[in-house]
Amino acid sequence: MSSTGESELIARCRRGEASAWDELFDAHYAAVGRYVFQLSPDFSREDADEIAQETFLSVIKHIANFHGECQLQTWLFRIAGNKARDHLEKQRAAKRGGGQQPLSLHAENPETGLTLDAPSHEPGPDGTLLNTERALLIGHALERLGGPCQEIIELRYFADLSYEEIGRTLRLNEKTVSSRLSKCLDKLEEIARPIFAGGKSPVSPSNPEAR
Repeated sequence: MSSTGESELIARCRRGEASAWDELFDAHYAAVGRYVFQLSPDFSREDADEIAQETFLSVIKHIANFHGECQLQTWLFRIAGNKARDHLEKQRAAKRGGGQQPLSLHAENPETGLTLDAPSHEPGPDGTLLNTERALLIGHALERLGGPCQEIIELRYFADLSYEEIGRTLRLNEKTVSSRLSKCLDKLEEIARPIFAGGKSPVSPSNPEAR
């Protein structure tokens, strides 16, 4: 969608046009869901669906606060990242408080009837297991990293934003984004290296297989 078309859509949403909200939802819901699904190895599809719904409820409440400093999807990803971290904290608190019922990875949302179209490269069984293990370990390493470094890496490699888009989101110039991302990747590699020790292939955040 062009910047002009996006601005018009946002203006229609602010006027309360139901069709505009439907268009916004259709254009961005799946991408937000996929982004959330990749943020933590502890998230099921139901978790990602719930977080995506919370994200769009927040957007409905706060659309007047969006002034176009970045692309709409970038703003959505940032809200989704915050909601995901809140959800993860609640999830862990619930586990500490006495367990949690397992959720199906393929169930439909009972209210919307929707399921998330999570990324699938369809490797063989061995490849699936290896990729899953790597994704889980990278996810745990990112959580240990935390803070601004976790956010900038997620925006670059999970949301697939350009340096320019990240700069607008974090209010940094592109050179600062590049420098900070490089330092954060070094920190992540230090955390990930011992995790991947013991016979597993070394994985770097810059390696596409680590995404």
